[in-house]
Amino acid sequence: MSMTVGPSGGIKSDINVTPLVDVMLVLLIIMMIVAPLLQKGADVKLPLAANTAEKPETQDQTVVAVDKTDRYFVNGLPVRKEDVRAKVEEILETKKERIILIKADEDARYSAVMDLMDELRAGGIEDMGLITDPKNRAGLLSGGGN
Repeated sequence: MSMTVGPSGGIKSDINVTPLVDVMLVLLIIMMIVAPLLQKGADVKLPLAANTAEKPETQDQTVVAVDKTDRYFVNGLPVRKEDVRAKVEEILETKKERIILIKADEDARYSAVMDLMDELRAGGIEDMGLITDPKNRAGLLSGGGN
């Protein structure tokens, strides 16, 4: 901070950047809090699998989830069972890759997952993948080995 002493009388043209920095820090904190909430999706406990491939999640993927109470979610939004096919077809209209990732809770009924897959096949979707947690990551999280 500088101060003009004496009869110079000129206009000071320095920019005070402190308010700009304050605003930018607040925006950064808001983004850090909101970003994880946007990617949450449906709350499911994924089954463990030994042979999994790491595939990075992108905003372009279409994820259909089934929780343990047989509720369906398309890209994190709850959808009735009867509306799943229409919602997925609506989302895939503009996409060149017609791939669906299925995220099923390990306590979900097998028939609920199969009903979902049948609905998707009836809509002409043949490329489906199942999302799982790798067994080695689960061992690390629990602090134990196998």
